[in-house]
Amino acid sequence: PYTDLVFQPMLELLAYLKANRFKNYIVSGGDLEFMRAWATRVYGIPPERIIGSRLKTQAVHRNGKPALLRLQEFEFFNNAEDKPISIRKFIGRRPIAAFGNSDGDLQMLQWTTIGSGKRLGAIVHHTDRKREWSYDRRSRIGHLNKALDEAARNKNRWTVVDMKRDWKVVYPFELAK
Repeated sequence: PYTDLVFQPMLELLAYLKANRFKNYIVSGGDLEFMRAWATRVYGIPPERIIGSRLKTQAVHRNGKPALLRLQEFEFFNNAEDKPISIRKFIGRRPIAAFGNSDGDLQMLQWTTIGSGKRLGAIVHHTDRKREWSYDRRSRIGHLNKALDEAARNKNRWTVVDMKRDWKVVYPFELAK
């Protein structure tokens, strides 16, 4: 199940931030309804703090009762340059930290780290093909080119986390071994 494929270091970071009174959000290109169905339970983030891509929805009546029908067309695809737009719309302020794993997160990381005061942008670099998946510049999936270049130019505000080198544990189920 999807709930077994969350990253243990991400769970630990979210717990640390919450314990230190940060308000955590998920900002993803994934489908909003799909993520809300399980992410609240797994990450402890309420559904109103999950921001994702949205399909158009139509109000209809079925069997005399009002219902919502999801259409097969995007209302908003929350990726790349649209991530800062959705953050501003739904959160109302620039984050002080943002974490991503693809070029689809580049503009969110840029927008976060150009703010005044202390800021952090972090990229999880998927380098562990044995325990997870490996992708970056020459991969057929999961593009990570521009964000790696940007991280190299912004070492004072951006951190690259190398999964193979930096994570002893990737998934929570590894702790049970």
